[in-house]
Amino acid sequence: MSSVASLQRLRTSASAQRRVSIGLRLFIATILIFFSVFPVLWVISASFSPTDSLATQKLIPDNAGLGNYIELLNSEQFPFWTWFGNSFKIASITSLLSLSITTIAAYAFSRFRFRGRITMLKGILLINVFPTLLALVATFLMISQIGDIIPTIGLDTHTSLILVYLGGAMGINIWLMKGFLDTVPRDIDESAMVEGASDWQIFTKLILPLLRPILIVIAILNYITTYGEFVIARVLLKTTEQYTLMVGLQIFTGAQFQQRWGVFAAGALIGALPIMIIYLVLQDQIVGGLTQGAVKG
Repeated sequence: MSSVASLQRLRTSASAQRRVSIGLRLFIATILIFFSVFPVLWVISASFSPTDSLATQKLIPDNAGLGNYIELLNSEQFPFWTWFGNSFKIASITSLLSLSITTIAAYAFSRFRFRGRITMLKGILLINVFPTLLALVATFLMISQIGDIIPTIGLDTHTSLILVYLGGAMGINIWLMKGFLDTVPRDIDESAMVEGASDWQIFTKLILPLLRPILIVIAILNYITTYGEFVIARVLLKTTEQYTLMVGLQIFTGAQFQQRWGVFAAGALIGALPIMIIYLVLQDQIVGGLTQGAVKG
């Protein structure tokens, strides 16, 4: 009887500890969810509030309406849809070019053996260790001087901004792609070479289809990073018509005596829709690309 009672007390104690552990986890999860969701709810509230203030507004604002959205979308002074289109164009072109160049470069580093290969890889990694902001002044001066000779890639052009984005994105992406390529068996290449296939045919017909998961991941990450970038775009772009969405929205909060936070919040929510749609539509591919890259081989 004593052993049965002792066993029952152990089970009761284990059950109590389990309940305490579950309760603690739920409490921590609730706090984390609150801190994650509350800023979004506050921005949504600000977009419908007519007060143009983030400090004095209520979570459920008084006299809520669509005034901020109407002012944003119908304003002749601030071309919101032009900014939106600029961001979409720059992010799309940068993502496609970066993905193409990154894939070819990573294939060369992974499959070919040539002098300086390791040194170049270490150099790429070393360059990416330093923050991009450290080179901001040098980038501005370089683009400004190039623009004196070739105006199409000078200051206040989307071409120069795309080139700067490409230089900043390809380094780490080459390492990611090379790591994935290293897990692809070389037997595929050797079998194709026996059949008389060229390196380009091996790359396009055999290797490239196997890279689909990591290609999707890198393309999405490039797009999201470029779409939401502010500092470099603010430095290189000068005219309102050339602004990206993030730079354009800053106008509504940068005025000294007229900070329209409501209009800014409305624009931020509309601007976030493409990213939300990308995540919702391609979430399976994102997770699949990351996990397959980790266990492939």
